[in-house]
Amino acid sequence: MTRHARPVELPLSLAPSGAPLRNRVADALIEVLRTGHLRPGDTLPATRALATELAISRTAVLAAYDELAAAGFVHAVGGSSTVVSPGADLAARAGVSSHVSLPRAAPDARPAVPAGPRWNLLPGYPDAGLIAIEHWRAAWRAAAANPVSSDLPFDQPHRPLQRALATHLRRTRGVAADPADIILVPGVSAGLRALVLAAALAGRPVAFEQPGYSEGRRALQAAGAVIRPVPVDEEGLDPADLDAGDAAAYTTPAHQFPLGARLSAARRAALIGWARRARALVIEDDYDGEFRYDVRGLPALHSMTGGPDVVAYLGTASKILSPGLRVAWMIAPPDLRQPVRDALARTDERISAPAGDALAHFIASGHLASHLARAARTYAARRRALLAGLRRMGLRISGVDAGLHLVADLPPGADEAEVQRCLAEAGLAVDVLGQFSTAPLDRRALVCGYALLPETQAAAAAAAIASVAGSVAAAQ
Repeated sequence: MTRHARPVELPLSLAPSGAPLRNRVADALIEVLRTGHLRPGDTLPATRALATELAISRTAVLAAYDELAAAGFVHAVGGSSTVVSPGADLAARAGVSSHVSLPRAAPDARPAVPAGPRWNLLPGYPDAGLIAIEHWRAAWRAAAANPVSSDLPFDQPHRPLQRALATHLRRTRGVAADPADIILVPGVSAGLRALVLAAALAGRPVAFEQPGYSEGRRALQAAGAVIRPVPVDEEGLDPADLDAGDAAAYTTPAHQFPLGARLSAARRAALIGWARRARALVIEDDYDGEFRYDVRGLPALHSMTGGPDVVAYLGTASKILSPGLRVAWMIAPPDLRQPVRDALARTDERISAPAGDALAHFIASGHLASHLARAARTYAARRRALLAGLRRMGLRISGVDAGLHLVADLPPGADEAEVQRCLAEAGLAVDVLGQFSTAPLDRRALVCGYALLPETQAAAAAAAIASVAGSVAAAQ
């Protein structure tokens, strides 16, 4: 039976290091376990109280508690209390950690050559380090326990993943679909190419957001579609700009890439109405719809009245887990489902069976839901830190309501390409707005991802951006 001990005063101190704050908090708690100041059955301090004591954000403490729980050091009881698990002290004294630490170099070792930039603000990349390693390993052990598929034409190796995704999409995005109607593809680009074949879009105009997702544009063009750029504003794509001759319209309504607008409810309804009248297809790329901050979620286009008949819904594991997983999904309108399957069969584009099995277990076990909750808290804190730093530097920011990136306007006269080049020399990788447009834009801005930026580094990264942007503008 769990013992609830007396309140404990913990002699916590955060070791100075470049590690993420959540790791440093977890390490400090494991250290007091090792020294005996904290014992199995003791209740950890409330996250708010500990955050106040350490003068850090509560989000970092929540993330540390999640990390310790995933590693088995603590567990939740009685609602919101977090209690030290049996054997946690023994694990701490044995040197067990809650995360993988970078190896320390020997004192006389030559400094390692950095594998990447000091600050990676490239948009579109999640922090795979937030995935609880125990949950990830359990998912792959479950996949390895399945028999090896013969991969014959009549095999159905992905039914568990289809069932898991159907539940996940209904709960998180309001998208209702029969599991058998969820088509699995090795990436959104593969799904777009299949849609061009299935809907006979080759040689026909497809309205595409300008600026917009370059990879999606290239995939449609490579399959033969004729891209017709349509400008976006603070409400996203305007259906009034669509032509009767457009065979389809591509949109990222949850968080327009790259400007970050959320397609308004009125425009969502108007877009579906246009598609029904024009007998056209709406391609909804819901690439990071799971992450929202300080705003209520809007329904996916596919979930709205009339949506299932005209909307091809695309989602991906790339933004919620890792691009390396190579798993995405599509729910096509009823008349396109079999043509899409036929198109994928002709091009032999399919997901890896073991990856599908692992992801199915990860979702069905509830681990994806807990990961998304943990990741959302971490990304929200990183977003706030970068946002505060950039605003202190006087930069205008937009596109902050959702997703994993924001847009920072450059000072008048600053050349995007030159700012990007100088920032790269300073160790900061970032995209610029012009990269995502097929025509010159009046606006000059940086597209900054924050998923991989530790909170403790946000102020320094923002200062580097402001310094370089100011210098480039002054030199023009």
